[in-house]
Amino acid sequence: MFQFNPYSPAVDADPFPFYKRLRDDYPAFWSTEANMWVLSRHADILTALNDWETYSSASGNLMDEFPGRAGATLGTTDPPRHDRLRALIQKAVTKRALDHIVEPTRAVTNAHLDAIAGEESFDFVTDVSSKITVDLMVYLFNLPKDGQDIMRDKAVLMVQSDPTTRSKGPEHMAAYKWMTEYAANLIAERKKAPGEDLMSQFITAEIDGEKLDDREVQMTVTTLIMAGIESLSGFLTMFALNLADHPEARRQLVANPELIPDAMEESLRFNTSAQRFKRCLKKDVELHGETLKAGDFVCLAYGAGNRDERRFEDPDIYNIARKPRGHLGFGGGVHACLGTAIARLATKIIFEEFLKRVPEYSRVQEQLPWMPSTTFRSPTRLDLRIG
Repeated sequence: MFQFNPYSPAVDADPFPFYKRLRDDYPAFWSTEANMWVLSRHADILTALNDWETYSSASGNLMDEFPGRAGATLGTTDPPRHDRLRALIQKAVTKRALDHIVEPTRAVTNAHLDAIAGEESFDFVTDVSSKITVDLMVYLFNLPKDGQDIMRDKAVLMVQSDPTTRSKGPEHMAAYKWMTEYAANLIAERKKAPGEDLMSQFITAEIDGEKLDDREVQMTVTTLIMAGIESLSGFLTMFALNLADHPEARRQLVANPELIPDAMEESLRFNTSAQRFKRCLKKDVELHGETLKAGDFVCLAYGAGNRDERRFEDPDIYNIARKPRGHLGFGGGVHACLGTAIARLATKIIFEEFLKRVPEYSRVQEQLPWMPSTTFRSPTRLDLRIG
């Protein structure tokens, strides 16, 4: 009997055969292990993303949610409160903020590429992607430069599940507690002496006399540090992996760096690191012969929708000329990822420099170690051989 268990190491390693079976035979599937429905077709996921009144985020959006997070972040609120939060946070994430990260991103990328110069091989995760994303968060939020390794370790633990029990364990809860307290202490300091950083902008952003309250600032900062470090690192790693597995595409980008944005969008479609998020039904839904009841949780399997042949021609082929409009790599609807512009700009700059410095590389490992996570998917290590 077919089962789809998002806690399974087999799904971590290769979810796509499971996704195809779901799309073809069980487009509205009840997962006993996850205790929720799974939607796998692009059209159904897009409908859910655009219908927040039916598919609510207010009970949390992570497959395994942290206590106290629901209702205090953009991803875990619905309109009209969501619209207020988004407007205030968007006020801080301006074009000026984007312009300011261009040269720092280029500088930190080259600093870490300098460190692997002359090496025969390196781990893209440890030596490149995670170091760059930590440095970017330090710059954007004006974080203390000491303790960066601890901050990265906590961010990684927050997105993972226990590899044995496949649920949030004590170490994951402790990492979440550490990050929220870390954010709270920094916010208290920044309120006394605000600067030009993003955290200060969140604190001081005001529309019609209204500001974010302390808990909203704390949870926003906590979520963005986690996502900025680990989600962005995961996507960078998946992009590097795609280009290792498709050398002709990589060589096209080396010869024509202006194609990097298109290749980046295809990577977001083909192998997104953001695989699955959840919603809670506010009313009954009849779908594909099933009755999804009010109060049921629903998994929106972005990674499955991005490989749906009903939406994308030859979806299992990595084609950097595709220009995949409507992919779900950054979600969609009112809860589309707020950090999209920063992530796209940073990734473009990082890969311009990376491919300039490392134009030829190949995978060392045949079998990759995959992060145990119900929501995100990326290797915990990606060893690359230069040349």
